[in-house]
Amino acid sequence: MQDQTLQLSRRSLLRSAGWLGAGLAGSAMLPGRLLAQASTEQMYPAVTNLVCDYVASGRLPGAVVALGWGSAAPAQIARGTLAFDSAVPVDLDSLYRIYSMTKPITGMAAMMLVDAGRIGLDQPISDFLPRFARMQVQVTPDGSITDLKPAQTAITLRHLLTHTAGLGYTIIQKGPIKEAYEAAGLVPARATRLAIPPFGGVATAPTLALFADRLAEMPLVYEPGTKFSYSVGLDLVGRLIEVVSGQTFDAFLAEHLFGPCGMTSTVWQVSAAQAPRLTTNYLLHDGKTDPLDPGATSIYLDPPAFPFGGAGLVSSPRDYDRFLMMLAGGGQIGGTRVMSEAAVRLGTSNLLPQTVDLAGSWIENAGFGAGGRVGLGADAGTYGWSGAAGTTGFVNTRVGLRAGMFVQFMPSMALPIQEEFPKAVLSDVSAMKKAA
Repeated sequence: MQDQTLQLSRRSLLRSAGWLGAGLAGSAMLPGRLLAQASTEQMYPAVTNLVCDYVASGRLPGAVVALGWGSAAPAQIARGTLAFDSAVPVDLDSLYRIYSMTKPITGMAAMMLVDAGRIGLDQPISDFLPRFARMQVQVTPDGSITDLKPAQTAITLRHLLTHTAGLGYTIIQKGPIKEAYEAAGLVPARATRLAIPPFGGVATAPTLALFADRLAEMPLVYEPGTKFSYSVGLDLVGRLIEVVSGQTFDAFLAEHLFGPCGMTSTVWQVSAAQAPRLTTNYLLHDGKTDPLDPGATSIYLDPPAFPFGGAGLVSSPRDYDRFLMMLAGGGQIGGTRVMSEAAVRLGTSNLLPQTVDLAGSWIENAGFGAGGRVGLGADAGTYGWSGAAGTTGFVNTRVGLRAGMFVQFMPSMALPIQEEFPKAVLSDVSAMKKAA
């Protein structure tokens, strides 16, 4: 039942990612004049009501929203505290476990290497990780792990970034393949010190290099390029970045992304100095709300087995807004060029292979870029992703809008706030457009 709950949580994340399209047309930089005449909460009444309702009702101890346009500083809407038993108010500098919102960061780091000509988007990853040269595929997905057939297509970076490589994920797969992943330590995430399956109790491979080597020994669930299936692909991208760049994955991000963006609070391990800003993550179950990972004793105070590129980061609303601001600025923030505009355009475009059949999938009628969902048609320009503990972050590069919502509870489908947040943003921005 708990594994099923996590799978439903992922479906909720994917459904909630259908963000802001037609309602933003012609809205670029729209609120500058309006914000000079009204407070943030007056300008965003739907978002403010959403935040207030969840905190005042006692469903959440606190919530923070960061909203920004272009290169302007983010506006804050915040209510509540770091935990139900805390008196410390949440704000833009509170720390949150962002889980899969790590994936767009890893994806953009890979885009830097593509832009530099160090690796091709459609280049086989076996050119850098030879163990992936001769992969086997399950004849029956999630079936036998001995009834296999040779893969006909080489895994590429494009496949890894878009979850079309055929790799598995223990929160998605069932049966023998899930068990094999767990036995090999291919569980690149952490949630608690408590032995609460499936949140704790599985030892992760001790290094990123060993994680990649063990992953290469596993059969693929699907033929590469044929199906979107949420996976550990972005964690493997972290290892690819190490081999291609010659730096450790965390060092590469620190030098090329976090430092230039001014993301001083985005970390794999929360230091003792930062610990007082860390929120508590809650488990919502059976009508109860219990601490899953208290801030004061969090598992994130310890170093991870390795830097997880798919679900490993802790960040603040202010820091993640700076990442989105950089994307909204075409790779530039505060006069600092972090990425080329071409790399941002590529990473936020639809990178799905043309051979993928999306009928009935979680992203049907949408695209997928470098680690995040991409809007198509009226939704064009939107790129972002959500996290397993309720967080959401996205940018619309077409109009310069960026938005992030930060809460902490699992599973994310236990409350509908991830689906309600983008709708509230759209409602408020549409009202601004009419008033302009």
